[in-house]
Amino acid sequence: MTIKKGDLIAVNYEGRFQNGEIFDSSSHGEHKHPLEFKAGEGKVVKGFDQAVIGMEKDEEKEFTLKPEEAYGEHNPQLQQKIPKSQLPQDQEPEVGMMIVAKTPDGSEFPIQITAVDGDTVTLDMNHPLAGKTLIFKIKILDINHKVGKYSHNH
Repeated sequence: MTIKKGDLIAVNYEGRFQNGEIFDSSSHGEHKHPLEFKAGEGKVVKGFDQAVIGMEKDEEKEFTLKPEEAYGEHNPQLQQKIPKSQLPQDQEPEVGMMIVAKTPDGSEFPIQITAVDGDTVTLDMNHPLAGKTLIFKIKILDINHKVGKYSHNH
């Protein structure tokens, strides 16, 4: 059975930068379980979604995604200077610090502090992987299995 659009799949993956540094993996780090998603429905980055179509269970593949196939190019318009007083007051802002912002619909997204200059802070709202070429090594574990079979929601 080959994967087609709409199939629920489970994938083990490792994502690396071009220098070989691992930025995400299903076998270690924060996720530690296979990625489950419906193929072709836009729940993962476009290039990853397209790469799994036509694969079979237990098949392995390595592929490279250009920024436009992953998290897009880095957009300078998504950088903004704000008064430091608009940030949470519980800790002093530092370059590299990540803060979480909420949209009106309640979803959250990360924002990185890229500069602190007196009473002003520069925020970068680009995805942390924007502008980066990403290399993925994946293995298809299952196709059209029971939803939640691989997640750890007990």
